[in-house]
Amino acid sequence: MLRRGGLLRRAWDGLITYALKFGVVGLLGLVIDVALFNALRLGLLGDDGWAQSAIGAKTISTSVAIVFNWIGNRYWTFRHHRRRNYLREFAEYVAVSLGGMAISLGCLWVSHHVLGYTSLLADNIASNVIGLGLGTAFRFLLYRYWVFGHHRADGLSNLARVEEAQRALFEEPPEPLPVHRAPAADARADQASEAWNQGG
Repeated sequence: MLRRGGLLRRAWDGLITYALKFGVVGLLGLVIDVALFNALRLGLLGDDGWAQSAIGAKTISTSVAIVFNWIGNRYWTFRHHRRRNYLREFAEYVAVSLGGMAISLGCLWVSHHVLGYTSLLADNIASNVIGLGLGTAFRFLLYRYWVFGHHRADGLSNLARVEEAQRALFEEPPEPLPVHRAPAADARADQASEAWNQGG
């Protein structure tokens, strides 16, 4: 029973907590993505432009959501594993996000252009239900184990472990505490010393 509790605790600390926080950030990003996507499809930036097309609207809305999600995941979900080199982290984050966006756009393209489902509802189901589900799983795994992986050399958690190891290796060891003997032991030691001296 205790072992099962330990396994659950490790699962909670190691994956479930990250997944829940990632989900909250992702949900807020989804609201931004969906709201902006639909606003653009309905002509927010004008009619008959690239931004109003299904692919253009999704590209813009997802790009805005990517930036929002990076900030949320860097400073909340994976804050203990964020990287010192934030530009490289952001570049890798964007690369993974673009992979997730490609999955979503691929689902939208198949639905809209191959299968011929061109209504606003069909576009939302293809991109924001099917594409989002597949893209989210892809992004979470790569964010957790690559972009914010605890093994990354410039990750804050890894740097903290390195600094702790350096302190253990190179700092002065603490002074040993003096040994206190009981009074009876002190008296016996004194008697033995005195007897030795008298015998000598």
